Amino acid sequence: MGTLSKLRRMVLRENVSVREAARRLRISRNTAKRWLAEPEMVEPVYPKRVAAQRLIDAYTEHLQLWIKADSHRGKRERRTVKAYYEAIRAMGYSGGQTQVYIYCRDFKQSLDNAPRHAGFVPLSFELGEAFQFDWSCEYVVIGGLRRRLEVAHTKLAASRAYVLVAYFTQSHEMLFDAHTRAFTVLGGVPKRGIYDNMRTAVDKVGKGKERSVNARFESMTGHYLFEAEFCNRAAGWEKGRVEKNVQDRRRHIWREASERRWASLAELNTWLVQACQDSWSELTHPDWPEMTVADVLQDERTRLMTLPKPFDGYVEQPVRVTATSLIHFQRNRYSVPCEWVNSVVSLRAYPEFLRVVSVHGEMVDLVRSFDRDQTFYDWQHYISLIERKPGALRNGAPFKTMPEPLQELQRQLLKNPGGDRVMAHVLSAVPLHGLDSVLSAIQIALQAGRVSAEHVLNTLAHLKDQSRFMVVGEVDTPLTLQTPPLANVT
Repeated sequence: MGTLSKLRRMVLRENVSVREAARRLRISRNTAKRWLAEPEMVEPVYPKRVAAQRLIDAYTEHLQLWIKADSHRGKRERRTVKAYYEAIRAMGYSGGQTQVYIYCRDFKQSLDNAPRHAGFVPLSFELGEAFQFDWSCEYVVIGGLRRRLEVAHTKLAASRAYVLVAYFTQSHEMLFDAHTRAFTVLGGVPKRGIYDNMRTAVDKVGKGKERSVNARFESMTGHYLFEAEFCNRAAGWEKGRVEKNVQDRRRHIWREASERRWASLAELNTWLVQACQDSWSELTHPDWPEMTVADVLQDERTRLMTLPKPFDGYVEQPVRVTATSLIHFQRNRYSVPCEWVNSVVSLRAYPEFLRVVSVHGEMVDLVRSFDRDQTFYDWQHYISLIERKPGALRNGAPFKTMPEPLQELQRQLLKNPGGDRVMAHVLSAVPLHGLDSVLSAIQIALQAGRVSAEHVLNTLAHLKDQSRFMVVGEVDTPLTLQTPPLANVT
């Protein structure tokens, strides 16, 4: 249109000849005459050029399938256009590489511009009606190591108040503990809980809304008296508020958490609860911009059910105690009392510890570890066995974890013949008198320089007698002293 406008202006207004105007504009004189013959200025229409069939047309279907498949893979696993080019060359393509690059670029652009999802219906919830739950994967530094964490997000659908709790795994006991902590911080239990089809809650997904719910998960919902509702397959928008919460908190709370160094997971969770509560007062509610999330939560708490006692959310399984008084759990080994050797005991897994129950109802709690291929001994579990086999003291692996005073006493006693039996005799006093009392007696004996079982036990007896007659504070009595005693040693 610009060339046509210049042509008409030069010929019709400036009286330039058609030949000269065509030369200046570098167009054909016949084209200039045809344009000027038109009574009005109309945009020129050019016939569509029919190009010969490209060599790449026979391979476009393969390229489309490859590009679509790679779009669902991670960035590190996607193939390059050069790999596509070499693949179709092996299939018989004889064209150039440029055509492949241009086609792949245009097809990827068409995929990006295409509508990805259907429209959504906005949802509305009443106060105290529902909460939404989801998991996310985050990374922080705990104990000097970069650890992967599974973070539980619990968000009230009406007030938008949320609680984050971090764990090392997504097992059942973590799920139950996350609900207990969230309900405690939020101040009550809503009527419904909205979930995706996570394996810790749904054993099998049926047609439509049919779900085979895990029995242990059903026990938790029955304890807290709320109804569990599961989304349809690939319909995350049905719990979109907690889905968005995952993205928002990743840019907000977890950005700050990843910049810090944490001594333990408990320290991180304490900080997370405080960070969530602080953000409630800073975030405005989307439905009522003049109010904060904390203000709306205060109203919603009046609609929540009062929190009952915490759900005992353990996962139980039978395990057999080995001949070395160890049990196996998640690729780790833990020691138990040696009286339980070769028996089947009940192992109850909690998020932070393991509780082992014997057939006679005796219980022992063990610190749970989420590392792998580790052995954790408690030397006190082997005391009764050492009384029968004192020779195992010299190289016994559990006794390398004893306190330093006991190890020093063992080193001095084993220098003499029969020292192992003497050491076993001293260790047998630990269940009777307590570890602290025995350690105090050993330290006194070591300072005196006379190391023997009789000296340690005699010192222990004196300490017990002193503590028995020791008077703490003044005694309240109605008796009054008339004549005070005189300190007369003559």
